[in-house]
Amino acid sequence: MSATTATPVTDGQGSGTPARPRLTLVQIAPHAIFLLVVIVTFVFAPGYRSAHQIASLLQLMALLGVVAIGQNLAILIGGIDLSVGAVMTLTNLVTALVMAGTDATMPVAIGLTLAIGLVVGLFNGLGVALLKIPDMVMTLATMTILLGVSYLVTGGVNKGNASPAIIAFITHRFAGVLTGGVILWLVLGVAIVLVLRKTVFGMQLYAVGLRRRAAQASGVRVWLVIVAIYVVSGLMASLGGLMLTGYVGSSYYNLGDPYVMSSIAAVVIGGTSIFGGVGGYGGTFSGVGTIVVLLSFLQVVGLPEAGQQIAYGVVLLLMLILFVRQQKRA
Repeated sequence: MSATTATPVTDGQGSGTPARPRLTLVQIAPHAIFLLVVIVTFVFAPGYRSAHQIASLLQLMALLGVVAIGQNLAILIGGIDLSVGAVMTLTNLVTALVMAGTDATMPVAIGLTLAIGLVVGLFNGLGVALLKIPDMVMTLATMTILLGVSYLVTGGVNKGNASPAIIAFITHRFAGVLTGGVILWLVLGVAIVLVLRKTVFGMQLYAVGLRRRAAQASGVRVWLVIVAIYVVSGLMASLGGLMLTGYVGSSYYNLGDPYVMSSIAAVVIGGTSIFGGVGGYGGTFSGVGTIVVLLSFLQVVGLPEAGQQIAYGVVLLLMLILFVRQQKRA
C-alpha cells in the first residue's frame, strides 16, 4: 500500500507524517465545545451537578454513543447510514416481544439482536459495495423497508416488555454514576479508537475514505472494507436498540428515529469530516456528550417542545456549518 493511501489521518490530524502531530482547531474544538456546554448547563441548571443527574446523562450518552460508533465508521469511508434508527426500532420491537418481561428468553433476544444487525449490515454493505448504489440511497431504502417490517411485527400495537436482567444491566448504578450500559459503551469506544489508530484495517479504512480508487490500486479490497463497515454499523445500531429496550423497559414504534440525525451530528461535531477519510472516534466521544447535554439543557430551561426542537436544530446547524468550513480549510 502506498504512503498516500496507507497512512491514517485520525482525529483531524494533518498528513500523518512521522513528525510529532500538532493539535488543530478541528481536534480541539469538539472537546472545548463539550466543556462549554457542560459549564453552561451546570451554571444555569444546578440540579445537573448531582450524581443522579450525571448518571442519567451518562446513560443517554451510552445509547447514542454506541450507535455513533457505526455511524462514525460509515462517515469515515465517505458514506452514511440512514438506517440506524430503523434498526434500533426493529430491534426494540422484536426483543421486547421475545423477552415478554422474563429473563428466560434473554439468549434468544440477544441472538436476534445480532442477527438483525448482521443481516441489515450485509444488505447495506453489499448494495453499496457491489451494486454501486449510493450510500444515502441504499440506507434510506433500507430504512423504509425496516419501518414496514416493524409495522408487520407489531401490527401497529406496542407489545412486550424488557426482561429484568437487561433493565438492571442498563439502569442499575454502581460507583455512583456508572451502569453496565455506560461501561459497555466506553469499552467499545476505546476498542474502536485503538482499531482505527493501531491496526492495518484502520489504515485501510482511512485509505478508502480518502480515495477509493487509489486504495483499490494499492491493493486494498475496498468492497470488503465497505461491507465490513456497514456490518459493524448494523450491529452497533441493533445493540443500541437492545440497550434502548432495557432503558425504556418496553417497545415503542419509531423509538429509534431521533438517533439518525443525532448520531450524524455527534460524529461531525466530533471532528470527523463528512467527506470521509479524516477524523476518529476520540472526538465523537465529546460530540456525543455535546448532543446529550445540549438537548437536556434545552429541556430543563422550560422551552416548549416546539421551541426545544427549533433551538436544538438551529444550534446543531450552526455547529455543523462551523465544523464543515474548518475541515475544508484544514
